[in-house]
Amino acid sequence: MGHREDLLAGAKACLLEKGWVRTTARDIVAASGANLASIGYHYGSKDALMMAAFIKMTEEWGDSMTRALESGAPAGASRAELLTAKLDTLTAGFEESRRFWELQLEVVGQLGSNPELKKWFAGVFPEGRDGMLTIFEGLGRPADEETKRTSGAFYHALFIGMWVQWVIEAESAPTGAELVEGMRRVLAGLAAGPSPAPAGGVPDGREG
Repeated sequence: MGHREDLLAGAKACLLEKGWVRTTARDIVAASGANLASIGYHYGSKDALMMAAFIKMTEEWGDSMTRALESGAPAGASRAELLTAKLDTLTAGFEESRRFWELQLEVVGQLGSNPELKKWFAGVFPEGRDGMLTIFEGLGRPADEETKRTSGAFYHALFIGMWVQWVIEAESAPTGAELVEGMRRVLAGLAAGPSPAPAGGVPDGREG
């Protein structure tokens, strides 16, 4: 590998070991065998290098998870069974990549002070929603904008909620079967019509 690839590999290793905040340029140099000047030459700055490393890890996880989901799909399963299996496969992937998901949570915490990182996250939302549709609906083509903004956003929100709950406390994170049952209950509530007025109030929330 050349210095550019060495630096990327070193940054990935440092991020997984030390996290975003604690990783220094000297850490990356020590892990990569390159030199400080090469960071500026190839990436412009330490933060740009770390962002490139983080993006690369995200892409690698996505490729790995796509393969796992394709190989683990039960033959002849109902849609509910297939969704349950996919959710459980995703959760198993969190365990296999525990440090990466802990890093994800740390990186999200940096968005308020890192406009470039925040811009990148916002920029990949459409792609992320497309990816969620591929995972959960099996779409092999880019979805239309309305589908992204509805089904894609729903699956994206579900996925983010899953990994955040898992990182905080894996033991109490919901299983695939529990999430599917939760969806059934929510949809049953929607189908039942308007909710009853809360005790002591009126449906529109205004005081009588």
